[in-house]
Amino acid sequence: MQISYNWLKQFINLDWPSHKTAELLTDIGLEVEGITTFESIKGGLKGVVVGHVLSCEKHSNADTLKLTSVDIGAEVPVQIVCGAPNVAKDQKVPVATIGTTLYPPDGEAWHIKKGKIRGEESHGMICAEDELGLGAGHDGIMVLEDNLAPGTPCSEVFEVEQDEVFEIGLTPNRADAMSHFGVARDLKAGLKQREIDKELITPSVSQFGIDNRSLKVQVTVDNNKAAPRYCGVTISNLKVKPSPDWLQHRLRAIGAKPINNVVDVTNYVLHELGQPLHAFDAERIHEHKIIVKTLPAGTKFMTLDGEERNLHEDDLMICDAEKPMCIAGVFGGINTGVTEKTKAIFLESAYFDPVSVRKTAKRHGLNTDASFRFERGIDIENVEYALKRAALLIKDLAGGDITSDVVDFYPKRIDEQQVFLTFRKTYSLIGQEIPQDTIKSILASLDIRVKSVTEAGLGLSIPSYRVDVQREVDVIEEILRIYGYNNIDFKNKLNASIAPTYKYEDYKLQHSVGNFLAAQGFFEIMANSLTSPEYSNLLGDSFGKSAVAMLNPLGTELSVMRQSLLFSGLEAVSHNINRKNRDLKLFEFGKTYHQTGKSYIEKKCLSLFLTGNRHADSWAIAEKGTDFFYLKSIVTNVLHRLGISETIPARTENPIFAEGLAMTVNSKELVSIGTVRKSILKQMDIKQETLYAEFNWDQVIALAKKNDISYQEIPKYPEVKRDFALLLDDRITFQEVYALGRRTEKKLLKDINLFDVYTGDKLPKGKKSYAVSFTLQDSQRTLTDKQIDKIMDKLQRSYQKELGAELR
Repeated sequence: MQISYNWLKQFINLDWPSHKTAELLTDIGLEVEGITTFESIKGGLKGVVVGHVLSCEKHSNADTLKLTSVDIGAEVPVQIVCGAPNVAKDQKVPVATIGTTLYPPDGEAWHIKKGKIRGEESHGMICAEDELGLGAGHDGIMVLEDNLAPGTPCSEVFEVEQDEVFEIGLTPNRADAMSHFGVARDLKAGLKQREIDKELITPSVSQFGIDNRSLKVQVTVDNNKAAPRYCGVTISNLKVKPSPDWLQHRLRAIGAKPINNVVDVTNYVLHELGQPLHAFDAERIHEHKIIVKTLPAGTKFMTLDGEERNLHEDDLMICDAEKPMCIAGVFGGINTGVTEKTKAIFLESAYFDPVSVRKTAKRHGLNTDASFRFERGIDIENVEYALKRAALLIKDLAGGDITSDVVDFYPKRIDEQQVFLTFRKTYSLIGQEIPQDTIKSILASLDIRVKSVTEAGLGLSIPSYRVDVQREVDVIEEILRIYGYNNIDFKNKLNASIAPTYKYEDYKLQHSVGNFLAAQGFFEIMANSLTSPEYSNLLGDSFGKSAVAMLNPLGTELSVMRQSLLFSGLEAVSHNINRKNRDLKLFEFGKTYHQTGKSYIEKKCLSLFLTGNRHADSWAIAEKGTDFFYLKSIVTNVLHRLGISETIPARTENPIFAEGLAMTVNSKELVSIGTVRKSILKQMDIKQETLYAEFNWDQVIALAKKNDISYQEIPKYPEVKRDFALLLDDRITFQEVYALGRRTEKKLLKDINLFDVYTGDKLPKGKKSYAVSFTLQDSQRTLTDKQIDKIMDKLQRSYQKELGAELR
């Protein structure tokens, strides 16, 4: 938000330099992010002075040039070569002296230097209107009034205004400070706390009066929930023309573009008092009736920017007897705006419901100065005052008469918020005791009235313009920011309580797993929880039906909560591949969201993405792509790190995967892994195979908490390895071989490993060969051949009986 320092000083008389004011504003919560200089004429006409042409003769070497002698207030006149046809003796003219920089509206700036033109020296330049940035005229030089003294700075002649503009990073809750008067009001409170009493100068509307009642506009408010207060008045016989310089300077200083005196006044009052206004051409209001209502969905409406919009059934509209004229609180219509032909206006000032305005503005993608304020909440008690203020300014600048009574639809007055402030809570939150008299003084400076006083605290009434102050803690925050955060004592001793921690807390396990994955070459990503509904449709109707849709989406692409971490991760994969980064290992901790009936389910997940080669290109390592088994090994190691080892693999019907596997414990799925379907990858513009794993992190954490890590002494006795080459049906998995072996020998069998798989013509149809190694070890003694043979024989019989295996 931009605040003009000159404008601000109209409400509070300050002689401080701008940087001191900026420091104070920042201290009281209105953070000044920067100060820029505004000049009504760029360059401020520095170096341009009034000159008196003492002589004007024809140039000896050029027919179109004149040789002049000009008194510029120096000890001796200067010689200037001039090509303007209207230059003449005894004129008073603007002269750009040597060293001056000129900033014409069109073209680049240039510096005035001493030079020679056709053999004659020239010590300056007699300027035209456009060369000084004072207009567009270039027919000849400017001729000034005769009574001006030579050497007078032209910045004084043309009343160049210089201003300093504060860029304030206003927080969304501070609707009361979205105007110059609001900032001045806060500044006055801050000054008072620093024992500087300044009067707040409020623009007077005492001169407001009705000249006649010749133009009455009937107002009907059908939707008083969306428009709790609506005011208006007519002004007739006015003349629309450009605004005076002072008003244009004020608006330009804060980045607003002047249009005409009527529209400029509405913008001026908006930035002055924080109350949006709108002026309608009264002659275009059909039957002189205004109706505040909603219209059927799909109604067409052309806004001031020339764009036709389809209205929503909840959009509040300002209508006449036959057509819509304005989107209430957001944007005006093209058919009733003020033009040079306008002779009479209906001036509107209203309070519109913040939620209604915010939703309408979002729906139509509009963000105006008016909607910006209405969305955050304006002062409902300021509506009529701002209307009268604007009406008086329009009369002053455009002439005309006030030709109707003020219409004020305000059926249900909103009472001021009541809050009880306890001293104990105040001291506790602030961290030190503040004298009660100081607290009362701060509250008074903020227009917060003390209605009752007890030993425990104060009963307070909050002014209507402080829509953000609703609770006791809000009042305490107000006290603290005016008292000054810098005035709170710092203690040498810091007291802190150490909360008990649990080794299986989520963040600890997440940190441990994250470190492990990073050590394996993975990069962590963080993606948006909002996503496109089109992604859910790729996974089937069940996903689409359980999607959690946003009530007020920013756009179609961010209109639902994600049901899987897959697509946000694939977006990152696609982004990297498109930028020649094809070898990726990514992981993300995030949440998924689902809706079942009226219930909502939120799950925490861990996702892994693999694509491209496992290692970067190197002469020492052969190129090797990532594959399913590499991903499975990573997943298994993550589970082992958390003490989860006894998982059972199962086929998964997850629509994400072309081929996939689920790892379960007690029939609960912990993680699903597999190769992403090509149809999904194609939709994401990914042309290379991509592997994906998604952990149900909530289930993983629940299991990890049940697993205590146990330690044992390293065995002193050697381990023994024996191998089997098992001929099996091709439907049998290694997991079955592994599980049966562990059940058969629980004491001495330490590990089972598959080191070769063979399928081919030399085997019977429907068969495959597993080469399996068995590791045996006794922690108490060295195993004998007899013990080993007995165990291997038992394993052989078990495989033959349970799996129909044969030894090759």
